[in-house]
Formats: sequence, C-alpha cells, structure tokens
Amino acid sequence: MAEKIIYLDRGFRQEFIDKMTELAPNYVIKTELEPTDLMNVEISLGWNRQYERELLASPGLKWVHSISAGVDTLPLTAFSEKGILLSNGSGIHSESIAEHIMGVILGYSRGLFQAQKAQAKKEWLGTHVHYQPLEKQKLLIIGTGQIGKMVADKADSFSMVSYGINTTGHPVEGFSQTYSLNEVEKVVADMDIIVNILPLTEQTKGFFNYELFKKFASHALFINVGRGASLKTADLVQALNEEQLAFAALDVFEEEPLPEKSPLWEMDQVLITPHIAGLTSDFQNKLMTIFLANLKSYVTNQELKINEVALQKGY
Repeated sequence: MAEKIIYLDRGFRQEFIDKMTELAPNYVIKTELEPTDLMNVEISLGWNRQYERELLASPGLKWVHSISAGVDTLPLTAFSEKGILLSNGSGIHSESIAEHIMGVILGYSRGLFQAQKAQAKKEWLGTHVHYQPLEKQKLLIIGTGQIGKMVADKADSFSMVSYGINTTGHPVEGFSQTYSLNEVEKVVADMDIIVNILPLTEQTKGFFNYELFKKFASHALFINVGRGASLKTADLVQALNEEQLAFAALDVFEEEPLPEKSPLWEMDQVLITPHIAGLTSDFQNKLMTIFLANLKSYVTNQELKINEVALQKGY
C-alpha cells in the first residue's frame, strides 16, 4: 500500500512535526517531494506552485491548508471540481493588522506623517499640521470578520464609532450598525475613515474605483490592508489629485513590489508600506493551533473543524 503524505511547503519546528506524527501516525511528513511522491500527497500545508499541475492531477490530494487568510491565488475551481477541502490561516494576523490600522489612524490624526516628512527637510511646521481628534470619528470597516471585529474593539478604546460592511449587512457585535456590500456608496459619504479588509472575489475585484471614491467625504482617510486587486490604483491617484479624499494608507497593491514609476511614491497624501501589516510574532504557533485542530478532525472523520473555506465564495 502506498504511503500517505502530509506535505509541508516550508520547515516547521520539530515540536510541531512531533504533534503531527502523534495525530496522524499513518502519514509520512515531508518538506521535499520526489516525483514519485506527488501521487501520494493527501494533505498539503501551504501550496507550492512548482507541484500544482501534478497535485491537481493526482487522485490522492484531499485537503489543502493555506498559510494565509487570502486564498484568491489558489486554483479554487479545480479544488471544487475535485472535492478537495480547503482551510486557511484566518485569524492568525488579526492582532497585527488591527494594530497596523490603529497605528495609521493615530499617525495621520496626530500629524506624525507630516512631521516625519518635514523633519527630512529640516522644516519646522509649527501648528500647520493636520490634526483631528479620534473621539466620535466615524470608522467604516469594510469586512467584518475577525480582523474587522478586532479593529472595532480597539477603536472603541478611543471612543470612535465603528460601522461595518459585509456581504449581506447582517449585524455583528461591536459595530454600531452594519450594511451590505451593495449599500457602500450610500454609506461612505458620512464616514471619516474607511478601512478595506475585504477578501478578493469576483465581486470585490476593482471594488474601490473612481466612482466610489467620488462618494467619499473630502476629508476622508482610506486604509487598504485587504487585497491589492480590490483597488484600481489609477482611479485612486485621480481621486487624490482631485481631492475626492484626503489621504490613503496602502499596504497592498495591484502589482507588488510597487513599480518605481508609480505616481504613488511621490504623493504627499499617501503612505506606502510594503505589505507588512500582517507581520506576526510567533507565527508558527498560531498557524499550528489551527492546522493541528483540523488535522485531528480530518484524521477522525475527514472533516475540518475551523476555518474551512467555502470554495464557491472564495472565503
């Protein structure tokens, strides 16, 4: 009988390898695959494009666990057609991304970004700096999942008022009010800060376009920590030049790294960070909390306990 393989697309600490072996004693754990191994991979932790064609052609692959929360780069249609289970790392980066968002809000609201640029030019700004109190600021969080809820919780500490956007508009604890994705144009005009944490789906590709930015309040701060392709970069540049919004803090981009020729680099009303919002301490331990719980469930009944992705929805 052929051996059943759990493939890891990167190295993990021995303590986690030992736990996998304990939970799944009938499996062989490998971080490198020979051509003869590919037909025997049943579980893949991470997704290595080098092996994609062979793994999808194999009848053995049953479950893929994505390292990240976003799964839009994976072959979801093929997974669905072959009945392959998919789970993700949703929740691992919640604290880090929420802190990043609050850092941006504080930095902008206290004029710290302006001050840093002025310092580089040895320019004393005096009181000519942007300032806005956080109390009673209206914060629209587009994406009310684990990250969105954590942002709302932290914003509450500053007496901000959080509103949410999700697919159906269903209520979510911690939000003053929630709206459906189709209602966003009616909501943004009344918001001081808009944060995008949406997953990338067919519905959300290019979601943030010029027509939507035209609905923003002219003083609005826009923060994108969702997916780069949910934003039409050229439309944002145009909207900023026309003062349809005041400032954009961008951590993800349509093309990464951001090309040197992009006008975003030269814009005073833009903060660029190099896709670092999700940098997380003790990442392996957080990832394994999810994966090992699912491994135990999978070995027992071929079902996943947490973070199973609905392949038709893409999240």
